[in-house]
Parts: sequence; C-alpha cells; structure tokens
Amino acid sequence: MEDTGEGSDVKEIIQGKENTAEQHKLSLMRAFVECRDPSSKEVDDLTLRRFLRARDLDVEKAGAMFLKYLKWRKTFIPNGYVSESEIQNELSQNKAFVGGNDKKGRPILVVLARRHFQNTTPGGSDEFKRFAAYVLDKICTRMPLGQEKFCAIGDLQGWGYSNSDIRGYLGALSILQDCYPERLGKLFIVHAPRIFMAVWKIIYPFIDDNTKTKIVFVEKRQLTSTMLEDIDESQLPDIYGGKLPLKPIQVA
Repeated sequence: MEDTGEGSDVKEIIQGKENTAEQHKLSLMRAFVECRDPSSKEVDDLTLRRFLRARDLDVEKAGAMFLKYLKWRKTFIPNGYVSESEIQNELSQNKAFVGGNDKKGRPILVVLARRHFQNTTPGGSDEFKRFAAYVLDKICTRMPLGQEKFCAIGDLQGWGYSNSDIRGYLGALSILQDCYPERLGKLFIVHAPRIFMAVWKIIYPFIDDNTKTKIVFVEKRQLTSTMLEDIDESQLPDIYGGKLPLKPIQVA
C-alpha cells in the first residue's frame, strides 16, 4: 500500500498542539513564580520547563517545586556554586569521574561506590550534599548545546556494608529529584553485589516513578555489549571495554 504521509502529518499536528499547550503552561508558570519571587525573572525558560515537565505540566505543583529549589539554592549554595574547598573530604575519596558522551550527546558521569564512606565529621552530611550539588553542576556544564540530560554509571564493584550510607544516598537522591529534575537521562548500575539489594529495597520507595524508568541494572556478562548500545566505543570508559580514560570530576 502506498504511504500517503497522512500518518506523519497527523503526528506533526498532535506534536504541534502539545508544544503549544506546554508553552502556554510555561507562560502561566513564569507568571506564578515571578509573582512570588522576583528573582525568578533571571531564570531561563529551559530551566522552568524542566520543573514543569517533572510535575506533568501542573503549573501550581511545578511552581511550588521551583520556588522551593530557589530557596534551597540561596541558602545552601549562597555563592551560586560549590567551591572545592567546601568538599575536600569528599573529593579526597576520588569517587566521581566523567567519561565521554553517549550516542544522544549526553555527558557521562561515573561514580565508584566502593570509594564512598559516610562522612562522620561535624557537618559531614551537609558536605556530602554539597558534593552531590557540585557533581551535578559539573556534569550539567558539560552538556552540549541542545542537550539537557546526562547519562550516569553507578559502579558497585567492591561495594560492601562499610560503604553503605543510606542517609547520604537519600540526601543525594533528594537533591537530584527536587533540584535537578529532568536532568538524568539514564542510569546504568553495574557490578551490583547481592548484599547491595538489601539497601536498594530501602532506597527504592523514595525514587519517583519517572526516575525509576531510567535505571538499568546491567548483568556482568553483558556489561560491555549493553553499554555499547548507548555509547560508542570511542566514548565508553576504558574500564568497561571502551577506549576513553576516565577523568576525575574536579579536573575535567
């Protein structure tokens, strides 16, 4: 049967209507947040749109989420960025790295969980949260024009109960979901030992449904082949069978 192209035309019309509806919602959201916090005027549409999408285009919920984020940013990161002097203990563990970009152009973040230990120093939990914000800010600056998401690899090889930091994990998860919505594109969890699953059962209920769809547990025997579906060999970290050496997040 000859393809008349009517199907694609219908899709384009539907897509156009969806974009128009989203743009209208975005305008409403901007008015909502600027009325309550004039500093919102400095925020670009792309940022507001991520919060809007994170709340399924519900203007009031997205607006409240964004205003909460602004308050967090002003109080927790008053200088506008996290300096390395504020997170020396976390950086010394050398646990966060950057790789290349995946096939969608998303920069790759690699975290070696076996190198993470709970920060028991005074204010240690806040330092880890600042470290999480530092890492997320860093990986976001590596996004090419037109890209808003990153790809992550959580490597649990060698992970044991000494690395178990449920409070820290939940704190980092909250920052990712509440302050950097629609930034995570995909998360590969590799080399997960059985003992980790007990911790995973505690954390899982706190992961929102949208984030859950982006998480993939990779079988060890299929690690390289699974990664290559999303990442070219030239961009895949060499520790996973690719050709690109990892760089510590602080020197990338």
